Amino acid sequence: MKAVADYRPYGWRGKIGLIVPSTNTINEPEFWRLAPKGVTIHTGRATLLGKATEESYFRMAEAVKVAADDLATAEVDVVAYGCTSGSIVCSLQDIVADLQQRTKVPAIATAGAVVAALRALGARKVAVATPYVDFVNDSEIKFLKDYGFEVTSMHGLRLGETQEERRGIGRVPPEHVYRMALATDRPDADTIFISCTNLATIDVIQQIETDLGKPVVTSNQSCFWACLRMLGLRDRIEGHGRLLSECLDPITMESFAPPAAAKAA
Repeated sequence: MKAVADYRPYGWRGKIGLIVPSTNTINEPEFWRLAPKGVTIHTGRATLLGKATEESYFRMAEAVKVAADDLATAEVDVVAYGCTSGSIVCSLQDIVADLQQRTKVPAIATAGAVVAALRALGARKVAVATPYVDFVNDSEIKFLKDYGFEVTSMHGLRLGETQEERRGIGRVPPEHVYRMALATDRPDADTIFISCTNLATIDVIQQIETDLGKPVVTSNQSCFWACLRMLGLRDRIEGHGRLLSECLDPITMESFAPPAAAKAA
C-alpha cells in the first residue's frame, strides 16, 4: 500500500468535490463536459424540498454540512457548493468557512465564484438573467451591489412557486437561455451574468458573447473555472466563453472576499 499511497487512476491532476441541491440535474453534467484530462468530479447532494423560500435555503444549508463530511472521505482537493441562490440567501462567507473546516481543503460556493469571475473579467456593470422568484432576484441584486457591481437590468423567469417549478429550471432549453441574455442586455452593461446552477448554459455562452460582443459569466462555467484555478491548473478551455479561455491565473479565497464596504455592513 505504501508504494501506491499517492496513486490515482482518475483525478490524478485534481479531484473536485461538488455539492448540489438534490433537485439539480444540470451542474454535474456541465462540470463533466468541461473537465480537462486528469480532473474528476465527485458529488454530494443536499436535500431541497418545497417552494423557493428563505427557510428552504437554510434547511438545505444544514444538509450541505452532511454532504461535506461525506465528500471529505473521498480525498477531494477542492470543494464547491453548487448553488448560486443558496450561497446568496445564506451567508457566502459562513458556508465557505464551514466547508473548509469540514473538508480541510480549499472551498468555494457558486456566488463567490461569480464574484471572482466578474473581477477577473474586469466587469463593472452587469446585466443579470435568472430563473428565480422575485425575493431571490432582489437578494441577488443586493449581493452584487454589496460586492461593488452595478446591476443594469434583471430578467427573471419567476420559477420556484412549487417544487415542480424548481425542478423545471433544469428543463429550460439552452435556446431560451440565449433569448434571456438578449432580453436582459443593455447598452451600458459590460458583462452578462446568467445565474443558477440548474440552468443549462454552456452550449450558448460562446454564441451570446459573439452576438452581443460582451463576456458572459454563468453559474456553472464560473464555478468550474474557480475550481480549476484554485487547484492551480491553467488549462485553456475553448468554446465556452472568455472566462475559461483567457482568465488562466490561479485564484485564492481573496479573489471573492467582500470589499471593505461589505465587511463593514
